[in-house]
Amino acid sequence: MSAPIKEPTELPVRQTAGGAPARPGAPRREGVVLNAFSHGFLALWALLIVLPLLWLVYSSFKTDAQIGGSAFGWPQHWSLDVFSRAWDKGIGDYFLNTLIVLVFSVPLTMLFGSMAAYVIARYSFPGNRFLYYFFVAGAMFPVFLALVPLFFMVKRLDMLNTYQGLILVYVAYSMPFTVFFMHAFFRTLPTAVFEAAVLDGASHTRTFFQVMLPMAKPGLISVGIFNLLGQWNQFILPTVLMQPQSGDDPERYVLTQGLIQLQQQMGYASDLPVLFAGVTIAMIPMLVVYLSFQRQVQAGLTSATLK
Repeated sequence: MSAPIKEPTELPVRQTAGGAPARPGAPRREGVVLNAFSHGFLALWALLIVLPLLWLVYSSFKTDAQIGGSAFGWPQHWSLDVFSRAWDKGIGDYFLNTLIVLVFSVPLTMLFGSMAAYVIARYSFPGNRFLYYFFVAGAMFPVFLALVPLFFMVKRLDMLNTYQGLILVYVAYSMPFTVFFMHAFFRTLPTAVFEAAVLDGASHTRTFFQVMLPMAKPGLISVGIFNLLGQWNQFILPTVLMQPQSGDDPERYVLTQGLIQLQQQMGYASDLPVLFAGVTIAMIPMLVVYLSFQRQVQAGLTSATLK
């Protein structure tokens, strides 16, 4: 005998919040619309950022007459002479001063910030929470409110218009964000590795530098890039602290100051291609650094939340 034929069962119908049956293709269409909107917004945002940068670069190859005649026209002659002129007019010295400051300020910021964040994140002691919130409050404190006392403090230390004075201020200025970022990262590292190092007889210093710090490499790269960008583009602090104090005091302007000085030196005899070339020279190193470490920055930003 043949098996009895079963009646086809009806699939459950998904209902919306109001009780009405939902259309089968509605979620997929909503997802496609949302995806298209997000990609379109990101494309528009990229154009708003990339197009001004491209305009700035190719305007460096124009003359003043070409810039005044047609701001969006293409250069008639492509030559790198304008970059050498910008370099000779002081951009080279400003670039060197900026490198001297950042070569010391960024590593010191990373060293002291990671050490403070590690101690606060991994050790319990009286005042632990107070120190953490003290650094967090420092990240929310506007630097403009501290310019006057900061100026007199650096002046009393006889460090105005000196590399070491600006380096120390940069380190102090970048410490709150570094501690806040690395504190969250160190708390996600496995405790078992730390305990194994302690049981093997490693000191606290050796545990930090040889065990925990290498494990925090993604976070160090991310916060290091942010500190590098922030200190490279800093303007208000060097403007206050890096001014010649006498006629014999040499000028130690950084790039942000130097670009303003270059614009002021032009006066009525404007040389916009040189100014555009100077901005391009100041912009290219940071673009290269960010594009080179883009994946590491993304990994550092997401690893703390995924662990």
